[in-house]
Amino acid sequence: MVFNRTKQTVLASEVDLADAGWARIKGLLGRSAKDLPAGKGLWIVPSQGIHTIGMSFPIDVVYLDWNCRVLLMYHRLPPFRLAALKFKARSVLELAPGTLSRSHTAVGDVLEIKELDKA
Repeated sequence: MVFNRTKQTVLASEVDLADAGWARIKGLLGRSAKDLPAGKGLWIVPSQGIHTIGMSFPIDVVYLDWNCRVLLMYHRLPPFRLAALKFKARSVLELAPGTLSRSHTAVGDVLEIKELDKA
């Protein structure tokens, strides 16, 4: 789950972790917009930047520092784009388009990423 502690809003209830070689390289490539509905996302760790080359749909993007503070955001980053490299970033969240607007997330907000108990 990804929770915006600053705004007290939920960005995603289900986020996959890409923390190893191929998963980080592949990211969301090969997936369609229906594979990333509202409430889902991908957390790429470590990462200082992403691209949407080869993707077929836009995504919301959040760069996070070591404290999960939002450093940079892209609303609806279109396919076939190179996003900026942010050397202070530790990780990048890729989310369904519209997530950042709905959650009122802004640069400087602190996010919390945690595993929910499966009961």
